[in-house]
Amino acid sequence: MTSAALRVRKREVPTDFDIVAWSYDRLVQRNPGYLEHLRLSADRLAIPARGAGARLLDLCCGTGLSTAALAAAYPEAEIVGLDASAAMLALAAEKPGLCAATFIHGDAGDPAAALTGRFDGIIMAYGIRNLPDTDDALERIKILLAPGAPICFHEYSVKDNPRATATWTAVAWGIIIPNGLITARHTRIFRYLWRSVLDFDSTSAFEARLRRTGFTDVHTLPVTGWQRGIVHSFLARSPR
Repeated sequence: MTSAALRVRKREVPTDFDIVAWSYDRLVQRNPGYLEHLRLSADRLAIPARGAGARLLDLCCGTGLSTAALAAAYPEAEIVGLDASAAMLALAAEKPGLCAATFIHGDAGDPAAALTGRFDGIIMAYGIRNLPDTDDALERIKILLAPGAPICFHEYSVKDNPRATATWTAVAWGIIIPNGLITARHTRIFRYLWRSVLDFDSTSAFEARLRRTGFTDVHTLPVTGWQRGIVHSFLARSPR
């Protein structure tokens, strides 16, 4: 798939997630470390006082697993989740413990169209890679943050790392895609997932992209387990 074709394909991702929402939610929860790593990235935002007085955004919240991680880390915060898949949002709204969160249907590539005000922190898990225009999306996301507020992009990145690329491909074709066929009778989104990870920036390239956009304090921290070197917490702050 060419880069141009992949960009077009990304516009279809929300519809694909509508089709497989229930199965996807169950499948990812069986991934060793998945929930632990979301909580790790949420913790790394380092919002003080358990989030008291803070307004936090879960961008591309999906079925609410990242929202739950944010709520667990910052129980005193006001939490908003946004996603382009209505079916994923419906599952998120049903999650125990998330009744106080506000879920909004909207495009993460233009989040200000659905959101008002600024946020004291943002987590975006497995989302930035799926947006057709990464640089434009980062500019639009940046203006949602209060001055100096933190953001964490919890994301796959394997480019320029042959071992991580090989591991990711083996897991995708050996586990994720076959399980997608079994649970959802649908492999399109899972095959796209494999390809989109291979196409996404290397860690150094994404850090450079964040700096070009004007984010500060840019750095990357690893996760644990088999996804070390594959999934990362990309951390940054909005300019003051």
